[in-house]
Formats: sequence, structure tokens, C-alpha cells
Amino acid sequence: MQVSVSTVAGLERRLEVAVPAERVAGEIEMRLKQLARTARLKGFRPGKAPFAVVKQQFSSQVQTEVIGDLLRESYSEAVSREKLRPATDPRIEGVSAEPGAELRFTAVLEVLPDFTVKPVADLAVERPSAEVSEADIDAMIESMRRQRPDFIAVERAAADGDRVTVDFEGRIEGETFQGGTGSDIKFVLGKGQMLAEFEDGARGATAGESRSVTVNFPADYGSPVVAGKTAVFAVTVTAVDEEKLPTVDDAFCEAFGVTEGGIEALRRDVRESMQRELAGAIRGRLRTQVLDALFDANPIEVPKSMVAEAVQGMQLDFARRMGIRDPKQLPAVEALESPARRRVALGLLVGELLREQDMKVDRERVQARLAELVGDHPQSDEMRRQYLQNADTMRQIESAALEEQLIEWVVSKAKVTDKPASFADLTGFGKTQQ
Repeated sequence: MQVSVSTVAGLERRLEVAVPAERVAGEIEMRLKQLARTARLKGFRPGKAPFAVVKQQFSSQVQTEVIGDLLRESYSEAVSREKLRPATDPRIEGVSAEPGAELRFTAVLEVLPDFTVKPVADLAVERPSAEVSEADIDAMIESMRRQRPDFIAVERAAADGDRVTVDFEGRIEGETFQGGTGSDIKFVLGKGQMLAEFEDGARGATAGESRSVTVNFPADYGSPVVAGKTAVFAVTVTAVDEEKLPTVDDAFCEAFGVTEGGIEALRRDVRESMQRELAGAIRGRLRTQVLDALFDANPIEVPKSMVAEAVQGMQLDFARRMGIRDPKQLPAVEALESPARRRVALGLLVGELLREQDMKVDRERVQARLAELVGDHPQSDEMRRQYLQNADTMRQIESAALEEQLIEWVVSKAKVTDKPASFADLTGFGKTQQ
């Protein structure tokens, strides 16, 4: 078999392959003889038809099958002989396979880049350092109180933070419209739960008061029935309730699953939960630090085909998360190319480090990740069984565990500087609190 390799551009290679006619003919002849032993042809017993008849009947079909198989086999042999590392499947061009002649074809492919990862001991990494303080616990319990407020009826005018209950009927050009009528609808003023003009119409009203409220629906409003139109609502405020946060007592503790030990037990549970969240946040920051450092220290050329695959994967992931079906709503390819290129480069760098260190996945770490995923779910055993039986899911869990091992190894070798931080800094707690 003759093979020649040439560089097209960058990581793209062109393989010219020629398979001798004798090999092609010999493979066809062998398969026809195998077929003759079992062939069922009209007028002959199974396997008793003359070879010439079998050849006449099946030679075209067998040749097509042989050419397909030889394409795959000879491509694999050529890649191995030339010590190429394909990044993706090749593009096959110019196939020539006339009966009795040699098989010739061209394979255009991208190869993985050759590179050496810079010493990780030279990498600089900042490791965040934080503890869960009593003040952090106080703030978290306060947040828990806000999750379960009581509302007490008041006779004053409604203000921000109050919950109002309304009945309303809306009209556009004097006609009622779908979704424009509501009864016993509750919302908290100032939370943006309703359109601003509707909230403004209820603000300052007392229980039993009726008002006429004009609302201009935005042009991009979710319902095309009202988008860009003006509606007039007849609104009656039937109740105004003031928010009252619950007392932190045994009943409050029980509402969060703490049935024994009261406030002390609640604080202990809250601390443990916050410590787990903090540990996860620190791991996440360290992971980002390490990957950023690896990427910056090791600029490598990456195959365009792998970047294209990564872009497509990111678009599909975005569509799944956002429930998008219209391709026009997906992020533009250009906007994803840079993060996709980074993802591909990091995948190659991490893979090379794992190979260099001959790092194998820690089964105990995998089991720990499984336990985290299952948690305290009532059907944890069934969930665990489903995870274990799903090969794709288990590969993802194992890959994440192996990456975590590598991150820890890099941190143990790199130049690490501890950087003091707070629970709120690392977890974002309180940043979105109303």
C-alpha cells in the first residue's frame, strides 16, 4: 500500500492512499468463495451453485462491500503508519475503484497538535480562604425567615413590601381580552411580580378601594394578544397585608425539618450546609484558577473541526437549558468560538497531563460524588441504581472525579497564595437578596 502525506494548512493533512489491485481482487475473490458456500440461487441447492454463476450474480455487490471495508482498513493503516493522531473523522475524496484496478482515495483530516505542557510548578494560583462565621449563620437564618413570612391584614394604604390581593378586569379599546381578568390575585408590591404600571395603580390603595389603571404592554411582551397595546384595568384591592417575619422558635425549626434540639440544632444544620456550600465554592474557584493558569501558560493550536463540534455542543446545551426549539434563538456561532476554542484547548491540556502522570480515577471519589448526587432523596437507592446503569452518566461522573484529582495535584505543585475571603464573597450569598 502506498501512502503520501502533505500539509494543507495548520493542522490539516492530506493523505493520498493507493491499495494494490491484487489486494482488492484477492479480497473480492475470497468473499465470493465464502458466499458460494451458502448462496441460494434458483435452480441450485444451497451452496451448490457454480462459482461462475455466483460471481456473475454477486460480484457488483461484493465489490461495493469490499471497497467500503478497504477504505476504512487502509485509512486506519495509513494513519498508524504515518503516526498521525486524527482529531475527528476524515473527509474522503476522489475515490477511484474500477474493477481490476487499484483502490485510490484521498483522506483530508485534522490532526491533534504536538505540544509539551509547561511545568505546573511554574503556575501561580490564588486559593481563597474563608470560614463560616456566626454572623454568616445569623444572616442565613434571617434569609430563611424571609422565605416564610406571615402576612397580617392592615387598614392603612398599601406600601412596598405589603402583599395586596386584587380583583381586576382589563379592556383594550373597550373589549375584554384573554388573560385580562383575574380574581383573588396576590402579589407583593415592589417585587416586580406585576408590570410596573399595574403595581403603581395598586400602591397607596386601601382594602375595598377600586381604581382605574392604565397599562402599556411592551412590544416584546410574551402574549401577542396584548403586546404593544394599551389596556385599562378596573382594579379592586380586596386586602392589604403587612409582612411579618416569623419568630425563630421550635415551630420555625420544625418548618425546616429540625424536629429535635430546637434553635441550637437548626444553627448546627445551617452551619454544616453552609460549610458544604463554601467548600464547593472554593473548589470551583480553584478549578477556575488552575484551568485559567494552564490555558494562559500553554498557547496551543487547536483543530477547527473540534472547535466546531464544541460550538454545536454549547448551542445544544443552551437550547436544552432554556427550552429553545427555534434555531434562530440560539447564540451566534461567532459568539461561541472563543469559549469553544478554550474548552478544546483545555481538554487537550488536561488529557496530556493525565497521560503524563498516568492518573487513574479514584473509585472512592466516584462513590462520594454519587452520594452527593443522591443526597437524602427518599428514593436514594433507586436513584443510585439508575445512575450506575447509565453508562453516559457514569462516564461524566468519572470524568469530573478525575479532573478534580488533577486539579488537586496541580495545586499541590503550583505556586499557591492564600487569599482571605468571606462566605458571601465566594458564594454570592446576599447579592440577589431583596
